[in-house]
Amino acid sequence: MKRHFAIVLIVLIQLINVHECEGQKAATANPIYSQLGEAYRTPAFSMKGYWVWCSSVVKGGDKKYHMFASRWPDSILFHPGWMVASEVVHAISDKPEGPYTFSDVALPARGAQYWDGRSTHNPRILRYKNKYILYYMGSTHPFEEPNKQDFNLASKWCIVGRSNKRVGVAIADSPYGPWKRFDRPVLETKPDTFYSFLTSNPSPIIEEDGSVLLMFKARSYVGNDKYSGMCFGMARAKSIYDKFEVLNNGQPVLGGPGQPEIEDPFFWKDKKGYHVVFKDHVAKYTGEKGAGVLANSKDAIHWTVADSPKAYSRTLRYNDGKTETMGQLERPFIYFENGKPAYFFFATMDGPGGFEYGTHSWNVVIPFKK
Repeated sequence: MKRHFAIVLIVLIQLINVHECEGQKAATANPIYSQLGEAYRTPAFSMKGYWVWCSSVVKGGDKKYHMFASRWPDSILFHPGWMVASEVVHAISDKPEGPYTFSDVALPARGAQYWDGRSTHNPRILRYKNKYILYYMGSTHPFEEPNKQDFNLASKWCIVGRSNKRVGVAIADSPYGPWKRFDRPVLETKPDTFYSFLTSNPSPIIEEDGSVLLMFKARSYVGNDKYSGMCFGMARAKSIYDKFEVLNNGQPVLGGPGQPEIEDPFFWKDKKGYHVVFKDHVAKYTGEKGAGVLANSKDAIHWTVADSPKAYSRTLRYNDGKTETMGQLERPFIYFENGKPAYFFFATMDGPGGFEYGTHSWNVVIPFKK
């Protein structure tokens, strides 16, 4: 009898979760969240022996789909392991939703003397004319490889690795490389600005004139050698080969002093203007920590959060009928077909929440409703 009661209770809880998830979508006018289908249970990309994160996809001239993602050994902590041991890898699939198969390491470690010599992370891939353009975050440090015993957020590796985060670009004629990397970042830090401490999480678009508009995450020094919360800036480069100039008179375009902390922007443009979805880091916009926020703009400088702001939830309904609240759901990326959203990619993790509790990470994909 007790066993029968327990089974019934589990089924009821699952049904309640499904109804709550569907009810949230039905009640929102958000054009992203209301159009999301069921997540594929099969990971879009995962690798045994590695933490996997940060997916970005482009269709190649070979008619295959090319994912660029981050990985680092799962023998060290997930967080802050990415700061000092991540590398951008390339995976391929015959279908945009995957699953993707590992092909090669696109941006490997290349030595402490380089600005991106120890870690490459946050890839965003673009195809423009006959070139593949890969924006990413890079970092370096002068120390030996980290060890399990001493490696944590307060360790020397993390302190130096975090403060050296910068945005860079690599360019190739093929998604298989070789990739031309540069000796300097394309978006440096600058004293006495909102990006004096670091620049990272690049989300670019290429405009009709070939210039590049970039939304990026930043932190600043705030006194006593502390750094600020996360906010977004906007920058422009004349071409894929040029460095960026920060816009908006050197002020953030979203977040900043006195505003909720945010991260992980995915930025795009369509006939209606500019749009971004980003992670509600502290649940100030959506009421759900880690959910996604939609904001819109006519000029990419002045942004308005949508009236129904929630663009996605950490609670996913899978195509096997189960509903789960993910430990983490980050790094949103929308793949477009014929100008319309087709697939929503995320980096995700198991566990109850908090990087320290996860045992496995992968990239998950959700189709948009047709």
